[in-house]
Amino acid sequence: MIELTDQQIQSLKNPDVTPPPVMNPRTKETFVLLRVEEYERLTDEEYDESPWTSEELQTLAWEAGKRGGWECMDEYDDVQEKP
Repeated sequence: MIELTDQQIQSLKNPDVTPPPVMNPRTKETFVLLRVEEYERLTDEEYDESPWTSEELQTLAWEAGKRGGWECMDEYDDVQEKP
């Protein structure tokens, strides 16, 4: 097991940089530090990394619009998507 440096420990405390990058000084390769729970979630057999469906994308768009203050968007729920 590799122990973290003080700089890496500080990086883990910064919520704006998640996950923190780490560079191998010899090869200049960049890696990221992940908590074990996050790594396990990403490598779980049930994790779905397939492309999002049109329905999922549309749902996300509606949710983003409502969070952006477009409260009256409900009136457009019946509008069909044109090809």
